Amino acid sequence: MVLQEPAGVPSPSTAAGGVADATAEVQLSRLRWAVLLLFSSYSLCNAFQWIQYGSVNNIFVRFYDVSAFAIDWLSMSYMLVYIPLLFPVAWLLDKRGLRLIALAGSALNALGAWVKLGSLKPHLFPVTVLGQVICALAQVFILGMPSRIASVWFGSHEVSTACSIAVFGNQLGIAAGFLIPPVLIPNVEDVDKLAYHISIMFFMTAGVASALFILVIIVFKEKPPNPPSRAQALIQSRPTEEYSYVQSILRLLRNANFLLLMVTYGLNVGCFYALSTLLNRMVIHHYPGEEVNAGRIGLTIILSGMAGALISGIWLDKTKTYKQTTLVVYIMSLVGMIVYTFTLSLGHLWVVFVTAGSLGFFMTGYLPLGFEFAAELTYPESEGTSSGLLNVSAQIFGIAFTIGQGQIMDRFGTKAGNLLLCSFLFLGTVMTAFIKADLRRQQADLENEQT
Repeated sequence: MVLQEPAGVPSPSTAAGGVADATAEVQLSRLRWAVLLLFSSYSLCNAFQWIQYGSVNNIFVRFYDVSAFAIDWLSMSYMLVYIPLLFPVAWLLDKRGLRLIALAGSALNALGAWVKLGSLKPHLFPVTVLGQVICALAQVFILGMPSRIASVWFGSHEVSTACSIAVFGNQLGIAAGFLIPPVLIPNVEDVDKLAYHISIMFFMTAGVASALFILVIIVFKEKPPNPPSRAQALIQSRPTEEYSYVQSILRLLRNANFLLLMVTYGLNVGCFYALSTLLNRMVIHHYPGEEVNAGRIGLTIILSGMAGALISGIWLDKTKTYKQTTLVVYIMSLVGMIVYTFTLSLGHLWVVFVTAGSLGFFMTGYLPLGFEFAAELTYPESEGTSSGLLNVSAQIFGIAFTIGQGQIMDRFGTKAGNLLLCSFLFLGTVMTAFIKADLRRQQADLENEQT
């Protein structure tokens, strides 16, 4: 059930420090793939619930008789709830470990899905808001997990690929959220028929979320029997009393390279959040009646981004060129956003599919890059804390960009709104160029190989 990773021959002085015992027992557990797949699955379900309203924004506006901005807030609730709750959840992750966080995230995700089933009447919009807020709480227990799961369960030669696959689940959920709601919920006038079609989607989601929660209870383990890498062995051999959560955050906030990455990550992912939330409104504005194709364009963005994320993860595991890869992907995200901005209104849907796909390949593909680069820059700090700070930055910028772009689109059109995102992606590209590639995790692995 375990695969041995070469551990090298520790020196006597290392043995005296207790590190030799840890590094001599480095092993890879086959259960790691089951844990990764299960996490990706309930992350998928949670991400689906994030965008399921936004992908058919105009239909829910009519069903609940509320403004488009109110439906946008159903998506932005995910961003808003995350910001104040990051630090308590990250502290809980460090104190109680992966299993408790996984149980909480999957349980809240299922609970929120069931609450939404009580909102199948036009006057019950507050109930669907409550269900969405519960799902937003679940996201706090999910979003910062990929790099932590990758580090705790996977070896040094596969950690970036594992992180990419963990992010895949979330991205695939967004893809499903773009594709499935326009298919299940046709744009019909009869409110009762509309409620019936909405109920199908809500029942399916609740059933899947509940099944995944049960699987988490059965399958998800805290950590493998042995550390999967030398870097992880060093962390596990450190006495727990040496670790201070507050001091860890303060050290991260004094790390200039990490602070630069935190802002640039927030700018890029915030643009992605705004683009995803407002995509239906943008496409319907230029191509009326094309709700299904709007969802397919969103699907194209995510699927191409998943390919980009996988390629980036494999590339990082092979080359360890974190700074160069991140900068190139950022530049291409900017180029893709500019091309998308000026082709959206040409009147040819196939052009929008092509430009949106190329944009998604780089913009969505950037997500695991940021997590892994942060883990390198901040080692041996907790990956949950560094990932959480990245995500807080993304949520703050996501709310600001979604509101700002939405208001600009209403007053000046979609091109002006997209140019706002282009300007901030340009700023992020410039800032990325100033990040120094201080790869501390790689250095720790290298030093232990030498000893």
